[in-house]
Amino acid sequence: MNKTEFLQEIARGIAGLPHEDVDRWLEYYAEMLSDRIEDGMSEEEAVADLGAPAEIAKQILSQTPLTKLIKNKVKPKRKLRTWEIILICVGSPVWGALAIALAAVFFSVFVSLWACIVSLWAVELSLAACGIAGVIGIAFFLATGAVHQGLFLLGCGLVCAGMAYFGWYFCKQLSVLLAKLCKLFLLFVKSLFVEKEGKK
Repeated sequence: MNKTEFLQEIARGIAGLPHEDVDRWLEYYAEMLSDRIEDGMSEEEAVADLGAPAEIAKQILSQTPLTKLIKNKVKPKRKLRTWEIILICVGSPVWGALAIALAAVFFSVFVSLWACIVSLWAVELSLAACGIAGVIGIAFFLATGAVHQGLFLLGCGLVCAGMAYFGWYFCKQLSVLLAKLCKLFLLFVKSLFVEKEGKK
Protein backbone atom coordinates (compact mmCIF):
# COMPACT_ATOMS: atom_id res chain seq x y z
CA MET A 1 0.00 0.00 0.00
CA ASN A 2 1.40 3.38 -0.96
CA LYS A 3 1.00 6.73 0.80
CA THR A 4 -2.00 7.88 -1.25
CA GLU A 5 -3.93 4.64 -0.73
CA PHE A 6 -3.11 4.70 2.98
CA LEU A 7 -4.43 8.23 3.42
CA GLN A 8 -7.54 7.43 1.34
CA GLU A 9 -8.30 4.46 3.62
CA ILE A 10 -8.00 6.66 6.70
CA ALA A 11 -10.19 9.32 5.07
CA ARG A 12 -12.87 6.69 4.37
CA GLY A 13 -12.73 5.47 7.98
CA ILE A 14 -13.19 8.95 9.47
CA ALA A 15 -15.54 10.37 6.82
CA GLY A 16 -18.21 11.25 9.40
CA LEU A 17 -15.95 13.67 11.28
CA PRO A 18 -16.10 17.41 10.55
CA HIS A 19 -14.14 18.26 7.39
CA GLU A 20 -11.56 20.33 9.26
CA ASP A 21 -10.85 17.36 11.57
CA VAL A 22 -10.49 14.98 8.60
CA ASP A 23 -8.05 17.40 6.93
CA ARG A 24 -6.09 17.83 10.18
CA TRP A 25 -5.71 14.06 10.71
CA LEU A 26 -4.77 13.42 7.08
CA GLU A 27 -2.17 16.18 7.22
CA TYR A 28 -0.81 14.71 10.47
CA TYR A 29 -0.40 11.20 9.02
CA ALA A 30 0.95 12.53 5.72
CA GLU A 31 3.63 14.38 7.69
CA MET A 32 4.45 11.25 9.71
CA LEU A 33 4.89 9.28 6.48
CA SER A 34 7.05 12.02 4.96
CA ASP A 35 9.30 12.02 8.05
CA ARG A 36 9.79 8.26 7.82
CA ILE A 37 10.54 8.45 4.10
CA GLU A 38 13.09 11.21 4.76
CA ASP A 39 14.73 8.92 7.34
CA GLY A 40 15.40 6.36 4.61
CA MET A 41 12.34 4.12 4.62
CA SER A 42 10.55 3.23 1.41
CA GLU A 43 6.95 4.40 1.02
CA GLU A 44 5.60 0.88 1.64
CA GLU A 45 7.79 0.43 4.74
CA ALA A 46 6.67 3.77 6.14
CA VAL A 47 3.02 2.83 5.62
CA ALA A 48 3.52 -0.60 7.23
CA ASP A 49 5.33 1.03 10.16
CA LEU A 50 2.28 3.16 11.02
CA GLY A 51 -0.12 0.18 11.09
CA ALA A 52 -3.46 -0.67 9.55
CA PRO A 53 -5.56 2.30 8.37
CA ALA A 54 -8.71 0.74 9.88
CA GLU A 55 -7.07 0.60 13.32
CA ILE A 56 -5.85 4.19 12.98
CA ALA A 57 -9.36 5.31 12.00
CA LYS A 58 -10.78 3.45 15.02
CA GLN A 59 -8.23 5.15 17.31
CA ILE A 60 -9.09 8.59 15.88
CA LEU A 61 -12.76 7.83 16.38
CA SER A 62 -12.19 6.83 20.01
CA GLN A 63 -10.44 10.16 20.65
CA THR A 64 -13.24 12.21 19.09
CA PRO A 65 -15.94 13.33 21.55
CA LEU A 66 -19.41 11.93 20.83
CA THR A 67 -20.90 15.42 21.12
CA LYS A 68 -18.77 16.60 18.19
CA LEU A 69 -20.00 13.71 16.03
CA ILE A 70 -23.63 14.35 16.94
CA LYS A 71 -23.26 18.09 16.36
CA ASN A 72 -21.70 17.45 12.94
CA LYS A 73 -24.44 14.94 12.07
CA VAL A 74 -27.43 17.10 13.01
CA LYS A 75 -25.98 20.31 11.58
CA PRO A 76 -28.10 21.14 8.51
CA LYS A 77 -26.21 21.00 5.21
CA ARG A 78 -28.48 23.68 3.79
CA LYS A 79 -30.86 26.31 5.10
CA LEU A 80 -34.14 24.76 6.30
CA ARG A 81 -37.30 25.73 4.47
CA THR A 82 -40.27 27.17 6.37
CA TRP A 83 -42.42 24.03 6.04
CA GLU A 84 -39.52 21.90 7.34
CA ILE A 85 -39.18 24.08 10.42
CA ILE A 86 -42.96 23.88 11.04
CA LEU A 87 -42.88 20.09 10.63
CA ILE A 88 -40.00 19.79 13.08
CA CYS A 89 -41.82 21.96 15.64
CA VAL A 90 -45.13 20.11 15.25
CA GLY A 91 -43.45 16.70 15.52
CA SER A 92 -41.23 17.71 18.47
CA PRO A 93 -43.59 16.29 21.15
CA VAL A 94 -43.28 12.86 19.51
CA TRP A 95 -39.62 12.72 18.48
CA GLY A 96 -38.52 14.72 21.52
CA ALA A 97 -40.20 12.31 23.93
CA LEU A 98 -38.78 9.32 22.09
CA ALA A 99 -35.27 10.80 22.15
CA ILE A 100 -35.51 11.54 25.89
CA ALA A 101 -36.86 8.05 26.60
CA LEU A 102 -34.07 6.40 24.59
CA ALA A 103 -31.42 8.50 26.33
CA ALA A 104 -32.97 7.66 29.73
CA VAL A 105 -32.91 3.92 28.95
CA PHE A 106 -29.23 4.00 27.93
CA PHE A 107 -28.33 6.12 30.94
CA SER A 108 -30.22 3.88 33.39
CA VAL A 109 -28.61 0.71 31.98
CA PHE A 110 -25.19 2.33 32.20
CA VAL A 111 -25.77 3.52 35.79
CA SER A 112 -27.23 0.14 36.83
CA LEU A 113 -24.22 -1.76 35.54
CA TRP A 114 -21.77 0.50 37.33
CA ALA A 115 -23.94 0.42 40.48
CA CYS A 116 -23.54 -3.37 40.49
CA ILE A 117 -19.76 -2.98 40.28
CA VAL A 118 -19.75 -0.40 43.09
CA SER A 119 -21.89 -2.75 45.20
CA LEU A 120 -19.48 -5.63 44.62
CA TRP A 121 -16.54 -3.45 45.65
CA ALA A 122 -18.48 -2.39 48.76
CA VAL A 123 -18.98 -6.07 49.67
CA GLU A 124 -15.28 -6.66 48.99
CA LEU A 125 -14.27 -3.83 51.33
CA SER A 126 -16.71 -5.09 53.99
CA LEU A 127 -15.21 -8.57 53.85
CA ALA A 128 -11.70 -7.13 54.12
CA ALA A 129 -12.74 -4.97 57.10
CA CYS A 130 -14.36 -8.00 58.79
CA GLY A 131 -11.19 -10.02 58.22
CA ILE A 132 -9.03 -7.34 59.80
CA ALA A 133 -11.48 -6.87 62.68
CA GLY A 134 -11.58 -10.64 63.31
CA VAL A 135 -7.82 -10.92 63.48
CA ILE A 136 -7.40 -7.81 65.65
CA GLY A 137 -10.48 -8.52 67.80
CA ILE A 138 -9.02 -11.74 69.18
CA ALA A 139 -6.78 -9.69 71.47
CA PHE A 140 -9.84 -8.24 73.24
CA PHE A 141 -11.34 -11.69 73.90
CA LEU A 142 -8.02 -13.13 75.05
CA ALA A 143 -7.61 -10.22 77.47
CA THR A 144 -11.05 -10.92 78.99
CA GLY A 145 -10.40 -14.69 79.15
CA ALA A 146 -13.01 -15.64 76.53
CA VAL A 147 -10.69 -17.87 74.49
CA HIS A 148 -13.43 -19.83 72.68
CA GLN A 149 -15.17 -16.67 71.50
CA GLY A 150 -11.80 -15.23 70.46
CA LEU A 151 -10.93 -18.32 68.40
CA PHE A 152 -14.38 -18.26 66.80
CA LEU A 153 -13.92 -14.59 65.90
CA LEU A 154 -10.44 -15.34 64.54
CA GLY A 155 -11.87 -18.13 62.36
CA CYS A 156 -14.61 -15.85 61.03
CA GLY A 157 -12.02 -13.15 60.36
CA LEU A 158 -9.80 -15.55 58.43
CA VAL A 159 -12.77 -16.78 56.36
CA CYS A 160 -13.73 -13.17 55.55
CA ALA A 161 -10.12 -12.34 54.72
CA GLY A 162 -9.93 -15.35 52.38
CA MET A 163 -13.18 -14.38 50.68
CA ALA A 164 -11.92 -10.81 50.33
CA TYR A 165 -8.65 -12.05 48.82
CA PHE A 166 -10.37 -14.10 46.09
CA GLY A 167 -13.17 -11.55 45.70
CA TRP A 168 -10.62 -8.85 44.87
CA TYR A 169 -9.60 -10.67 41.68
CA PHE A 170 -13.23 -11.23 40.73
CA CYS A 171 -14.17 -7.58 41.27
CA LYS A 172 -11.07 -6.38 39.42
CA GLN A 173 -11.73 -8.60 36.38
CA LEU A 174 -15.41 -7.66 36.31
CA SER A 175 -14.57 -3.94 36.49
CA VAL A 176 -12.05 -4.25 33.64
CA LEU A 177 -14.56 -6.22 31.56
CA LEU A 178 -17.30 -3.65 32.13
CA ALA A 179 -14.94 -0.77 31.25
CA LYS A 180 -14.03 -2.54 27.99
CA LEU A 181 -17.69 -3.17 27.20
CA CYS A 182 -18.52 0.50 27.82
CA LYS A 183 -15.66 1.56 25.54
CA LEU A 184 -16.80 -0.85 22.80
CA PHE A 185 -20.37 0.39 23.12
CA LEU A 186 -19.22 4.00 22.83
CA LEU A 187 -17.15 3.14 19.76
CA PHE A 188 -20.19 1.38 18.27
CA VAL A 189 -22.37 4.46 18.81
CA LYS A 190 -19.69 6.70 17.29
CA SER A 191 -19.27 4.38 14.31
CA LEU A 192 -23.00 4.67 13.57
CA PHE A 193 -22.57 8.39 12.98
CA VAL A 194 -19.37 8.00 10.99
CA GLU A 195 -20.58 5.15 8.76
CA LYS A 196 -23.85 6.89 7.95
CA GLU A 197 -21.97 10.04 7.04
CA GLY A 198 -19.42 8.12 4.98
CA LYS A 199 -22.07 6.36 2.88
CA LYS A 200 -23.59 9.59 1.65
